[in-house]
Amino acid sequence: MPTKEAPLVQATGRRLPKGKRGGVELLLVHAVEHLGKQGEVVEVKRGYAYNYLLPQGLATIATDHHKRMVEKHRAKLEEIARERLAGLRSVLQELVRTSVTIEANANDEGHLYGSVGAPEISRSLKQQDLMVSPEQIILQGPLKEVGLYTVKVKLAPEVEGDLKVWVVPSSGEGGAK
Repeated sequence: MPTKEAPLVQATGRRLPKGKRGGVELLLVHAVEHLGKQGEVVEVKRGYAYNYLLPQGLATIATDHHKRMVEKHRAKLEEIARERLAGLRSVLQELVRTSVTIEANANDEGHLYGSVGAPEISRSLKQQDLMVSPEQIILQGPLKEVGLYTVKVKLAPEVEGDLKVWVVPSSGEGGAK
């Protein structure tokens, strides 16, 4: 005797949990655009679950065991993120105490023949054993004159500070007169 609606049974023979609105409750293994982030429990239509999310390995059955595993994983990721931020903050404290001196060719009035940008500042910091990528150095524009500049360094969205950069004229090759 056929039933009106086929039961929600996955290929493994397990029944898929029904959501509050009649859909299927799944736990996202990977982030799915317009649906949710990794580790979230979402409710989707049966066809979307069977034909896309489950076969692609993007979601799994939202069992209590899986939910607990995701919470443990999320706690471990939060711990790693906290340690990373603490490390970045210590690097930032070192950067704030440091100043960088960059030699560049300049005329008698102090105008540089070229300019000083983020790559030159990054190279100078690496010589002082401070690893900062050029993308983490925020300049309003290239530095084109001799002088002292305050440059923003953004190591993470919530970790940023100021760095002092001295641009000095390079010493002449002629030596003393």
